[in-house]
Amino acid sequence: MELLNVIPYPILTGFVVVFGLLVGSFSNVCIYRMPRQESVVFPASHCTACGSPVRPYDNIPVVSYLLLGGKCRSCGVKISPIYPAVESAIGLLITLAYLHFGLSVEFLVTAVVSTVLVIVTVIDLQHRIIPDKITLPGIVFGFAAGFYLEGWRDSLIGFFVGGGLFYLIAVLSRGGMGGGDIKFIAAAGALVGWQKVLLIIFIGALSGSVVGIALMALKGGTRKSMIPFGPFLALGTLVVLYFGDDLVRLYLSTMQPPP
Repeated sequence: MELLNVIPYPILTGFVVVFGLLVGSFSNVCIYRMPRQESVVFPASHCTACGSPVRPYDNIPVVSYLLLGGKCRSCGVKISPIYPAVESAIGLLITLAYLHFGLSVEFLVTAVVSTVLVIVTVIDLQHRIIPDKITLPGIVFGFAAGFYLEGWRDSLIGFFVGGGLFYLIAVLSRGGMGGGDIKFIAAAGALVGWQKVLLIIFIGALSGSVVGIALMALKGGTRKSMIPFGPFLALGTLVVLYFGDDLVRLYLSTMQPPP
């Protein structure tokens, strides 16, 4: 840490940006392979259309996509714009975490969680699932980080409040809440504690309702055609990571009787 302090701030920020983009590139591998039960390590990156290996100079985040015109060099098949979008989003989120928290445990936790939130959002939108390969390690990570940042008691209560509430909803609605959502919110509860996990649920439910109603009005859809809940829980988690303590204090202050 002492060594990092002597590196000029703009240069260190540049390193963080590049690191974030590289993490985003690997996240694309996870997004594509995890729902298909494939290894995220082997084989090396390749075109999903023709199977040709992606050369290192064609695997530079965002830049290679632009230079190639969004097409595979070997077969010319169009590459989905989701790839550079994910790389850019994760690069931006990790950079924002650094600018907000500096080099700290909070930065590391926020960088990891932000990356996972983007992965979860894209997978849930594409496949309507949140894989156990994400949520189960996420619970372990949530406890580890939550014990350090929130204390073991709040972390443990948050796990049971979040997961228990969603499990109850799933039972009462007879499948209206997916298992991936239950594990996701349990992990989030372990990470942020019981008060802030309720805030995540509130933000997720509110934003999900607004977007769902808007889509139904614009496209004439039904409740069954609404988008999955995972992206809205991800949004709530991201908001709470940055502003959770302030929002909880604001709420508690409004509940106090006037002097």
